[in-house]
Amino acid sequence: MSSDLWLGVRWLHLIAMAFFVGGQLFLVAAVLPVERRAPDRERLRAVARRFGYGTLVAIAVLLATGAAMADRYGLWSDGTLQLKLALVASVALLVVWHMRRPTMHLLEAAVFVLSLVIVWLGLSLAHGGA
Repeated sequence: MSSDLWLGVRWLHLIAMAFFVGGQLFLVAAVLPVERRAPDRERLRAVARRFGYGTLVAIAVLLATGAAMADRYGLWSDGTLQLKLALVASVALLVVWHMRRPTMHLLEAAVFVLSLVIVWLGLSLAHGGA
């Protein structure tokens, strides 16, 4: 594959990551403080539900592009990648669990913290562990 194609794969990976982590930041910093005060919380539930579905799509894109890059760069045996994949699987399960139990706010916090760790590990992989 050409270098332009791999640049596109990495770009898709970063866009999906930005949607996932950036969306969480936006929800926590802007949407939740405003909508939690509303007498009818249905709008908040609708926003969270919609973001949850988008999150699942982002995770699918991250898995596909991440697998392609791991193949390309021979990273499957890298311990950092294996840890990152274990955390990604954990986050995916937590997201589905949270979609079924939206009042369990500890799940939100766990997804967010693990997401930040995953981004850190991704940066470490992108820079050769440096």
